[in-house]
Amino acid sequence: MRDGGPDQPAAEPGALRIAIVGAESTGKSTLAPALAAELAALTGLRCTAVGEWLRQWCDQHGRTPRPDEQRGIAQQQQALIDDAAATHDVVVCDTTPLMTAVYSGKLFNDHSLDGYAVAQQRRAAITLLTALDIPWVADGLQRDGPQVRGPVDDRVRALLIGHGLPWALVAGTGAARLQAAVDAVAPLLRPRSRPGSGLFTRLDQRNAQRSAWQWVCTDCDVAECEHALRHNDQGRRSAP
Repeated sequence: MRDGGPDQPAAEPGALRIAIVGAESTGKSTLAPALAAELAALTGLRCTAVGEWLRQWCDQHGRTPRPDEQRGIAQQQQALIDDAAATHDVVVCDTTPLMTAVYSGKLFNDHSLDGYAVAQQRRAAITLLTALDIPWVADGLQRDGPQVRGPVDDRVRALLIGHGLPWALVAGTGAARLQAAVDAVAPLLRPRSRPGSGLFTRLDQRNAQRSAWQWVCTDCDVAECEHALRHNDQGRRSAP
């Protein structure tokens, strides 16, 4: 996990907030409810997933938001997260105002939401960034095309790193992607987990099997990132 260092403020007390962000068609809406269900089963805690408000908004209006509607989208997304946090132990957020800010900057050259979005992102205990290692899939009004995924991913990383927010990359497909998310958040759940849960036995076994040294990507400073996956794949193809 990337850490903001000693100046990183503590996450908000109360419900543990897990933010999932990333470029379009990287599995956020699939991962969020799956992670909430898995954590509930493993810990016995009250876990829930908060869906993406923008998707509901577009369905209701039959269009994408105008520049002047972006702040309202971000604020409603945060309100849904806050409401869920009032009645649950763990809240998994399928996107946050950070993504609204990123797309406002990309589509409208409007960065006025950045400050608000970063402040709200600090309330999460960890941010999970979904990797670009799964295929792009069309999904109605909310898809701009596969060509935007790289620039959006770059901007999200820049905001997370630039503002010292703790985050982890989630890569892999299917069950492997879910397991990567569980592994990333498990240390945060240790103080909250109910007795008898199986989460940490599995995590400790996995960590014991790992070597002490771990490669870190020079492109993004994250181990096991999609850059490493592409590098390894190219090496296999070039081998005699």
